[in-house]
Amino acid sequence: MFYAYVLKSINHDYLYKGHCQNLEIRLKEHNSGQTTSIKPYIPFEVAYFEEFATKEEAVTREKYFKSATGRRFLKTKIHIR
Repeated sequence: MFYAYVLKSINHDYLYKGHCQNLEIRLKEHNSGQTTSIKPYIPFEVAYFEEFATKEEAVTREKYFKSATGRRFLKTKIHIR
């Protein structure tokens, strides 16, 4: 199983979009500072995710989340400050 996910910073107005195979482990990696570019926004919580059978589907959905249409979609699913 693969996931396209959106993490929300608990202390900042920041969303991170990504994909992975194990969402629980990936969240722990993000919150431990292993992703340098988002280190200032730690800690994170999972705000939204979708499951997919293939990695390609998850990557496609992640790219959608990063588009203008995808950001509008996420606003309907996630409370964004």
